[in-house]
Amino acid sequence: MIDSLNRINWEMLAAIGQLAAVCVGIPSLIYLAVQIREQTRERRQSAVNALTVQWGDLTRALHESADFTAIYLRGVHSFHDLDAVSKLRFSAFQNRFFKNFEGMYYSRCDGILTPELWGEIERTMSDFLAYDGVRQWWETRKHWHTEKFRDVIDAIIARGDKPTAYATYDLSAIAKQNDVPPLPNWLRRRGPGND
Repeated sequence: MIDSLNRINWEMLAAIGQLAAVCVGIPSLIYLAVQIREQTRERRQSAVNALTVQWGDLTRALHESADFTAIYLRGVHSFHDLDAVSKLRFSAFQNRFFKNFEGMYYSRCDGILTPELWGEIERTMSDFLAYDGVRQWWETRKHWHTEKFRDVIDAIIARGDKPTAYATYDLSAIAKQNDVPPLPNWLRRRGPGND
């Protein structure tokens, strides 16, 4: 009888010990979950900040170089009509552009970018891919990208969106500017009264 009472006491003590361990462990698990969630949020924000910086660096070429901007605007309408040097410059820019998009795509796949942010990026890609010149370029370089990303881009192209991003830009003026040979440097430096 004493043995069975001792065994019951030990079982009760063991059960109480397990219950105490659970009670102590639950707050630890809650704390750990909160920490993981906070780290995920910080990681996500850090990734978005890095992508924003990359985007700014990438688009800098468009606002710092009028010559390249003219090439870009002609290129979005027809990659095939660009001269060899302009094709190379346009292609180098587009390659960086689409590698950036591809990085964003995989950030979305990894759960770093939210669906809302990915939607913004996809709409931006759709605007660019609506233009014949960008589609023409894509056909020459899509083999440089992963199959999964190519599928995303090809699906956007297949929708057949109308080009509107640059619809209000007067490209005829840009074409005329490029038909006129540039002035030599010595002539550009001479202004009125600098004879």
